[in-house]
Amino acid sequence: MILPDLVRAGARRDGSAPAVWTADGSMTYAELDREADRVGRFLSSLDVRRGDRVALWLPKSLAAVVAMQAVLRLGAAYVPVDPLSPAHRAQQVIRDCAPAVVVTTPENVGVVPGAVCLELGGGPVEPLPPVSASPDDLAYILYTSGSTGVPKGVRISHRNALAFVEWAAGALDARASDRFANHAPFHFDLSVLDLYVPFLVGASVALVPQEAAYAPKRLVELLVSQRITVWYSVPSVLVLMARNGLLETDLPELRAVLFAGEPYPVDHLRALRAHLPHARLLNLYGPTETNVCTYFEVGEVPDSWTRPAPIGRACSGDTVWAVRDDGSVAGVGEEGELVVSGPTVMLGYHGQPPHTGPYATGDRVVLSPDGDYRYLGRRDGMVKLRGNRVELGDVEAALQSHPAVSEVAVSVRGAGLDARLVAHVVAAGEFGLLDAKRHCASHLPRHMIVDAVRLVPALPRTPNGKLDRRALAALPDPLGGYRHG
Repeated sequence: MILPDLVRAGARRDGSAPAVWTADGSMTYAELDREADRVGRFLSSLDVRRGDRVALWLPKSLAAVVAMQAVLRLGAAYVPVDPLSPAHRAQQVIRDCAPAVVVTTPENVGVVPGAVCLELGGGPVEPLPPVSASPDDLAYILYTSGSTGVPKGVRISHRNALAFVEWAAGALDARASDRFANHAPFHFDLSVLDLYVPFLVGASVALVPQEAAYAPKRLVELLVSQRITVWYSVPSVLVLMARNGLLETDLPELRAVLFAGEPYPVDHLRALRAHLPHARLLNLYGPTETNVCTYFEVGEVPDSWTRPAPIGRACSGDTVWAVRDDGSVAGVGEEGELVVSGPTVMLGYHGQPPHTGPYATGDRVVLSPDGDYRYLGRRDGMVKLRGNRVELGDVEAALQSHPAVSEVAVSVRGAGLDARLVAHVVAAGEFGLLDAKRHCASHLPRHMIVDAVRLVPALPRTPNGKLDRRALAALPDPLGGYRHG
């Protein structure tokens, strides 16, 4: 089985069943199946073939879902490009993945040579013949922040994706009557569950409009109006919703709440558990390179809990363990780096040799006596901001390209919704927060734009000349007691 088989099977099973809902329209399985064939024939006429890559620089929409399905039906791989990224960043991704075609909106057609637009709808269309693709073929590439300032593309096969999707469907007891919410953008790996678990079982998915992603009252209204049964997002979004009506709203149909991407503050998790005693709460963990490789189901949240919920134990057919600095396996109570082996581990990074063997996550964990792992932090300069993966070196590289910046180091202050990026700058000319924001906005996605600038005469260094990030973190916070919302 490969990913494009799912919608086809859903159309054969019950073509009239709702497949995708958006604020601007919806599609049944039969309509989605037909439009995927129509767009597939259009892309085929542009000489898209098995093994090619197609960049999708599109907003979250029916057209984007159709385009994904069309690309897969040709045996090609889709590359979702962040629709909110500045043109410079989008062009970086597109150049790197070297697509056969770029599908985008009318306003962006001129930004990338040879880009095309899609039009949905029309008369009858001849179905595309099934492609002779392998489960080990590339299905999609998700680009993440890179430490050198260049995004890196994580290559995921059909087998990688389905190992997680099939596990998640079973763990959730997903059924055709379910209504999933898709909060995550399509270039974020959380969206894989949102789309393909419903398609696997013939359920429907409601796409959260990208302009409403951080509009908490609208999100709570969508939960109610669309009778959502399964919700999946980063914890920060749920905390924001809790502050804006979630904990006062009756949600009898919501039977599962899943969260991933960052630790869930324990006090907020306790409040959610108390408000939704009937719902399952699942903490999912995994980098983009493995999608989800461990999970923990939250029962009661004891008063004794002072740290976020564990990330749990292996799932999706994977095996996980922790490795100490000397390379030996860490035992109970010993800190180590989490390593993953199994079917969800990526094919590799685009443009680099294939990845073979286990994947070292860079995450520090400790194994509890009960067999669950707890997350402790990172070993490197990668951080999470409201679930988004950010390499501090990526932000630093962008700021370093400004002519008024001599040296720069970026740190994170706060946590959860209150986390923000602070740039510590040695300036070679006039430079302030507005300059930094403008420069970041033209080079980086929105979630990587700095929130504050601190001008310093020199960056703190260790005796061997390396940047001293501990000393950097000890500098006064230029935003003081900043609090989100």
